Amino acid sequence: MSNSLHENIEAIEAGYEFLLAYAAQGRDSDKGQGGSEVRTTLSSMLEAAAEIGARLADDDGVFSPVIVDDARKSGAAISLVLSQDKISSELVDNLNASIHLRALLTDLFLLSETID
Repeated sequence: MSNSLHENIEAIEAGYEFLLAYAAQGRDSDKGQGGSEVRTTLSSMLEAAAEIGARLADDDGVFSPVIVDDARKSGAAISLVLSQDKISSELVDNLNASIHLRALLTDLFLLSETID
């Protein structure tokens, strides 16, 4: 694990903000001018979700298993988007609306208020 928990939380939160902006652009594809940034952002979010899950997997806190599960589910959704040939704004908008990604974000907002 290369990033701290705080860095991983920030990667998820900042990535989500970027995805909101990307979804509003009305792109048919991530190919072309500036589109590769969405793949970089999604890859960073996927890595952060995996690291959060791994870091908390052995934690005996009562909320940790919830976060681990939501991180796994979010990672699966992000992986699905990354596996597409073209990443459209509509696809990203649907990812943003995913209950799994929203659950992870909410988990992380709560968690970040409880840690130093």
